[in-house]
Amino acid sequence: MNHKTIRWGIIGCGNVTELKSGPAYQLTEGFKLHAVMRRDAEKLLDYAKRHQIPTTYTNADDLINSPEIDAVYIATPPDSHKHYALKVAEANKPCCIEKPLAPCYSDSLDIYNAFKNKNLPLFVAYYRRSLPRFLKVKEWLDKNYIGAVRHISAYLSKPASELDQSKAYNWRTDAKIAPGGYFDDLASHGIDLFVFLLGTIEKAKGISLNQQNLYSAKDAVSATWLHTSGISGSGVWNFGCDDHQDTVTIYGNRGTITFSVFHENPIVLKSTDVNETLFIDNPKHIQEFHVKNMKDYLFHLKTSHPSTGASALHTSWVMNQILEL
Repeated sequence: MNHKTIRWGIIGCGNVTELKSGPAYQLTEGFKLHAVMRRDAEKLLDYAKRHQIPTTYTNADDLINSPEIDAVYIATPPDSHKHYALKVAEANKPCCIEKPLAPCYSDSLDIYNAFKNKNLPLFVAYYRRSLPRFLKVKEWLDKNYIGAVRHISAYLSKPASELDQSKAYNWRTDAKIAPGGYFDDLASHGIDLFVFLLGTIEKAKGISLNQQNLYSAKDAVSATWLHTSGISGSGVWNFGCDDHQDTVTIYGNRGTITFSVFHENPIVLKSTDVNETLFIDNPKHIQEFHVKNMKDYLFHLKTSHPSTGASALHTSWVMNQILEL
């Protein structure tokens, strides 16, 4: 970048930008959240006033092509990611896209190639790769505390929400936007994290169905996969159970590591050599470390970022294999 401050514009200022991400861009030294775009002018102006953002747009093209915007954060539903991302690439600007990268692998590949062909930085908001609690899990693995890793098992269940039961419209459960429903929204975080911890996945398959008939997307998914390193994996995600559970266990030949992807539970290490239980708080703005890592990369303070278009593309491929899209 050619100046000391990178001026960001956000396309879409919904719930994810209120606390999780938007303030992280404002609080990161070297970044300025200069503009936001939303089609609803009333909600747009309210957001800008509350977050003290100087410039607003109701047209995404105007934000993308503004000479006052150096980089763009796309925080819209997944079905519009490709539409906006290709425009950002054409404008030759770095971009961060909310996860998942796109609803299907082919669209994800188009986005990835658009930025790769122009050698432009592309980040994806799989921010768990930057969170201290999961970096501690990776440290335990790297230190070989549980020995040779054999298997990872993930289980996530949630009851149907009042919104689900009402059958009111929700883009997260619209098969045209998110074929896997909450699996797309939530399991993508988990699978991306498992790849970060254990390496790429070379084979994956699954069973997905709609057990409740409350919406058009899938609501129950089970999967098995194989990491390139030879570690096997299995997962179950069900969004019509009676209890909210979130447990991941990594099994080694000398112990286990247990943690939650979403619940703020302790991370637990049990091995022949070390036993440790740690509670590590998440930051108030959960994308804080993800955003700071982007700053460090863009200002050449680091040579890589944990979550890029390439890593998100791989996650998209795994999801595609599980859902058999």
